[in-house]
Amino acid sequence: MPAGDTQSSDSTTAAPTTITPTEIIHVDQRVVACDGGEGPLGHPRVYLRIPDREVMCPYCSRLFVVNEGVGPADGH
Repeated sequence: MPAGDTQSSDSTTAAPTTITPTEIIHVDQRVVACDGGEGPLGHPRVYLRIPDREVMCPYCSRLFVVNEGVGPADGH
């Protein structure tokens, strides 16, 4: 690199990636179960708690969004 060049060749600094949801599912509860769908493309069933407005499944990237008017979680 020429003197005074400020570009870094460090490959460990990368821009954060944004995961695009595979599907957006609107729900009326704060705890949802996701198994990735039927068939061979599914995954183990996981239960996801939605503390605020939405949560994404760590296996299949489905995005679960709480509908307006749903109250807070009941603590269970």
